[in-house]
Amino acid sequence: MTIPAAIMARHAHRVFLILVCVAAMCGTVPAQTDKTIVVRMLDSRTGLLIASESYLVRMNHIETDHGDWVRKNEDGTGNLTLPADATVISIHATYESATQVYVNCDTNKDRGSADHAANPDHWYEVANILTSGVVAPNGCVGKKVPEKLQVVAKPGEFVFFVRPMNSMERFKD
Repeated sequence: MTIPAAIMARHAHRVFLILVCVAAMCGTVPAQTDKTIVVRMLDSRTGLLIASESYLVRMNHIETDHGDWVRKNEDGTGNLTLPADATVISIHATYESATQVYVNCDTNKDRGSADHAANPDHWYEVANILTSGVVAPNGCVGKKVPEKLQVVAKPGEFVFFVRPMNSMERFKD
């Protein structure tokens, strides 16, 4: 018993349409998924990791805070989960204890300038972080960065430096 050519053609056409639909759905899934970035907060003088769950995260030049997007890992780093529409981010240390408050070093080098007064945040491209990793500038150590502070970020990793807030800054705050 042979199957007529017309029935085989219809069957092949249905299979082809199903495959096209499946491929189309698979192509849209990555565009809708969240983006995850590993965050490392380092001491600006020692280069040691400061384990924290407290971050101030801003996205797409909007002043809304999203500190709850970071989950602390066992090694002290944090996983920052961003929505699919995130294009730029700004991350600040907000770790506070009874004795310690931290200040970001990427904006420290701008302090006192007109640029800093107008826009105190540094914004980082999410695409750059995901593809090659980003190390924020360490403006707290001066022009010559000690070798122990020369850090390399892996793809998907954002590294930034902080320093303890001094007593004068605490007084003003």
